[in-house]
Amino acid sequence: MSKLDLFKFMPFRLNRLAAEVSAELAGEYRERYGLDIPEWRVLATLGFRDEACTAQYIAHCTRTHKSTISRAVAHLLELQLIERVENQDDRRELALQLTRKGHALYEELIPRLLRKEQDILSCLSATERKDFANALGKIERQLNLVQSTKDARARKDAY
Repeated sequence: MSKLDLFKFMPFRLNRLAAEVSAELAGEYRERYGLDIPEWRVLATLGFRDEACTAQYIAHCTRTHKSTISRAVAHLLELQLIERVENQDDRRELALQLTRKGHALYEELIPRLLRKEQDILSCLSATERKDFANALGKIERQLNLVQSTKDARARKDAY
């Protein structure tokens, strides 16, 4: 029987890498703002969108369990960083959006997170960064993942 070397198994490597990168970025918003990773995912999803969306959308988009997103939403509502609004597409459903306070926090965090991303990627040359982004894009396409906000809007089934 052959053995699987986890350190050469791409899914293991990607998962481990994603966990470490998330943990590195989390330091930027945990220490200063007391937010955890799921709370940041909610803020980030709402921050890049032009319109409100449901918690279900956020769970699907971020690949985070709906109960985890639900707890994050509850805490962010308490902190008054997000608010519930009537969903324009289905008035029986409530959507979420950033409050003014949430927008301010999001805008403050973006440059910090972009700097942290650059720090993480600093071990790669400009060409390697481009090649890495291209390789990730190919894998995302192979798995039929949405790669842009424009694509997400065009594909109703996507998120």
